[in-house]
Amino acid sequence: MVAAERGRTRWGLVLPFLAVPVVVLGFLVIGMFMWAWPDENGDDRSGAAATVPCAEALAFGGAGRPGGAEVRDCTVQHGIDTAYAAVLRMPRGDVRDWLRATYPDAPEARTGGSCGALCLDVTHEEGLPGTAEAHVVQVRVEYENAETARVRFSAFTM
Repeated sequence: MVAAERGRTRWGLVLPFLAVPVVVLGFLVIGMFMWAWPDENGDDRSGAAATVPCAEALAFGGAGRPGGAEVRDCTVQHGIDTAYAAVLRMPRGDVRDWLRATYPDAPEARTGGSCGALCLDVTHEEGLPGTAEAHVVQVRVEYENAETARVRFSAFTM
């Protein structure tokens, strides 16, 4: 009678089948870290706001810089959607004319309620120009004093 070899088990057959799920899981974890890591070109998909030229922020929503306006605090956020924002200070009397000229097919800006002094929401279905990359533009206006308005402009995709 021949004795069984010592030191040999059936693990030699089972071990490769157990190693495959561990390797696949490792690749998935590494892939998630690589996806979340920002690209070298600065395209950070973490959702943090990045400063951009104000002309870029306004153009994304199909708008141009209004005459006599000070435009600042222009940012973009990338995530599932893209969102641009800008803050403008401009003569109070020029706000409605700028909105009408920029979005001639949009509904009239509304006043009162929770929107502050003046609000405008524009979509592709309701007045966004064809040059706009955004799906929605929101404009919120607050009057700082008798002459000056602070305009918060946001344009985003959905």
